[in-house]
Amino acid sequence: MKLLVVEDERMLCDTIAKSLHHAGYEVDCCYDGAEALERLLIEQYDLIVLDLHLPGMDGMEVLERLRQTDAETKVLILSARSQVADKVAGLDAGANDYLEKPFHLQELAARVRSLTRRQFIQQSTALVCGGISFDTRTREALVNGKQIRLTRKEKGILEYLLLHQGRPISQEELMEHVLESNANPFSNVVRMHISSLRKKLREAGGQEYIQAVWGIGFRLDAEGAGKS
Repeated sequence: MKLLVVEDERMLCDTIAKSLHHAGYEVDCCYDGAEALERLLIEQYDLIVLDLHLPGMDGMEVLERLRQTDAETKVLILSARSQVADKVAGLDAGANDYLEKPFHLQELAARVRSLTRRQFIQQSTALVCGGISFDTRTREALVNGKQIRLTRKEKGILEYLLLHQGRPISQEELMEHVLESNANPFSNVVRMHISSLRKKLREAGGQEYIQAVWGIGFRLDAEGAGKS
């Protein structure tokens, strides 16, 4: 899952990004509202952590302009504004959640998990496909009940495929949602990670869970497991 943190206090922004990165997300940072809006026009994110008091463009304006063209991307507001009217205004403008400053990083991570799961109507922290189980909280992957060792990138790809299981996913979509924005779009990095992940799943479960879809990309499908 790919997140954007928009916060003008650079130390706080970088601390949030580092914490979420350790939780398994790919995270980009920006420090003013105008830059955030420009980035949102050219890149796709699963969730935005948005401060309201920003230079260049206020966070509320960023949110309102985002919602003119994008009703799906989750937005979590961070703000020192604690009045009920401020919270109501943020939620009415299209935010999905509102967290007051100061806050604990653990609570922020929990709210991010809740919002990303809510997007896919996922009530449990576990994502399941056939014999595969992935816990979005602990980042632990199991095949037929046995833990398998995956790299952070492989975990991100597996999580995204599980969230969209049964649907073909292109390399470009994986690049947008799983890898950092500075990754080379012309490299073979996605295919390399997919190849390694497929091998580990196959060796652990004896089945081919990730199917290559000609001309599109890849699909994770329990019903297709074992088929060539």
